Amino acid sequence: MSKANYSTKYTIGFAAAVCIVCSILVSTSAVTLRDRQEANKKLDRQKNVLVATGLIEPEGDLSRKQITDLYEEKIRPLVVDMKTGEVKEDIDPAQFDQRFAMKNEATSRRAPENPAKVQRVPNHGLVYQVMDGDGVKMIVLPVQGMGLWSTLYGYLALEADTTTIAGIAFYEHGETPGLGGEIESPGWQAKWIGRKAFDEDWEPRIRVIKGEAGEPDEDPYQVDGLTGATLTANGVTELVRFWISDEGYGRYLAKFREQERGS
Repeated sequence: MSKANYSTKYTIGFAAAVCIVCSILVSTSAVTLRDRQEANKKLDRQKNVLVATGLIEPEGDLSRKQITDLYEEKIRPLVVDMKTGEVKEDIDPAQFDQRFAMKNEATSRRAPENPAKVQRVPNHGLVYQVMDGDGVKMIVLPVQGMGLWSTLYGYLALEADTTTIAGIAFYEHGETPGLGGEIESPGWQAKWIGRKAFDEDWEPRIRVIKGEAGEPDEDPYQVDGLTGATLTANGVTELVRFWISDEGYGRYLAKFREQERGS
C-alpha cells in the first residue's frame, strides 16, 4: 500500500516538475525572443515604407543595416491628429502602434459605413515624410481595408503635391495566390506610379478598373485591373479612397498643401 502511494506521489511530482520546467523554458524563450520579434517588425515596416517610395526594390538584397540607415536618412515619421490634420509633437512615432490604436475604443472612433469596410479609425495616425534636403519629397500613408478574403495592409506614397502617386506597396493579406495575391506584384504596383489620387476639386478619384488603363498622362485616375480578381481590385480602390478622404488622412493632406503654399 505504501509502495503504491509512493509511486502515485512520485508520478504526480515528476509530472509537476516537468510542467514547471517547460513553463520556465517557454517563458524564457518568449522574453528572449520578444526584442528580436519587435526588431523584425520594425525592420519590415521600414522596408515596406521604402518600397512604397521606390527607394528600394521589393526583392532587393539589402542588409538590415543598409535598410535601417537608408530609412533613418530619408524618412521622417510623424503622428497626426486624424480629425484636424495637425502634427502631434507630443507623441513619439517610434512608440506609436497604429494597428493597436485602431482596435482600442479609447484611442479610435467607429468609422461611418464605407465600401472599404474599415471598422474603426484611430484618433491619431502615422505619416512618413520622405525628405530631400530640407524639403519634403513624398508622403507615405498607411492604408488598409477588405479585399475578397482578407484585410489588405499597405502603404501609399504621394508626391509633395499630395495627388501624384509615387508608389504603392501591399505587405500583408490573405488573398488567393496568383489572383488577388497579385497586389504584391512589383509589375502591377508600378502601374500606379504617376497616376492622380484626386481630381481638380480634391475629391478622391483614383480607381482600379477592369482591363487596361491608358498611360498616366492621358488616363490619370485609372489603374489596370487584376485578371480574375475583380473583388480584390475593388477593395484596393475603396481602401485607397477611404484613407485619402477626410475620414482618413484628407485633413492632414490639406494642411500640408496649405503649409507648402505659404512657405
